[in-house]
Amino acid sequence: MYEQTEQKKGRFMKRRTIVIGVMICICAILATFQYGHAGPSAASGARIGVVSIRTVFNQCQAQAQYRAQMVARQNRARAQLEAQAKMVEAADAELKTLRPGTADYLQQLEKVLKGRAELESQQEFLTQQRMTQDKMWMEKLYQETLRMVATVAREKGLELVLERTEPEFPTSSEELMATFSTHKVLYAGGSVDLTAEVMARLDKLDLKP
Repeated sequence: MYEQTEQKKGRFMKRRTIVIGVMICICAILATFQYGHAGPSAASGARIGVVSIRTVFNQCQAQAQYRAQMVARQNRARAQLEAQAKMVEAADAELKTLRPGTADYLQQLEKVLKGRAELESQQEFLTQQRMTQDKMWMEKLYQETLRMVATVAREKGLELVLERTEPEFPTSSEELMATFSTHKVLYAGGSVDLTAEVMARLDKLDLKP
């Protein structure tokens, strides 16, 4: 009698252990199933936007106005340099008519050298001026672009905005290596492209170079 009771008790314990084990497995499977679906769902819930900064810079009205102003300034500077160069050429031609070593020759030589130095100095100044103006303008335009991106993103409820500029081909070896280093967003299906709206808002600002 005692042995039968112990056997029944043993069988009960085994069945209980098996049931508990099965329940644990089922819970683990359900947890894994829920996690597997919750992960992608949460990820897909994150709204992402993209902007092509190069497109904004190349096509916005402010950049077109700046380019027009720079072309006009360059034309004026080129005319000024050409006038100075002609004066130096005339002075050099006159120098060749004088006898070396005479007072007139030395005086004209000084005039020629000063003219050449002034011409080179003016050329260097205009180059540095253009580089400084370009840098300051690009900084200003970029800052305004970032501000507009943030504004549009908040209005659309976006959590993340990435810069996406498609590389242009064909390209040189140096530019290709730079593309490999900077082209980070390779695919952005389903994301919100803010480029056109950001550009439209920049155009309304009437930015001045």
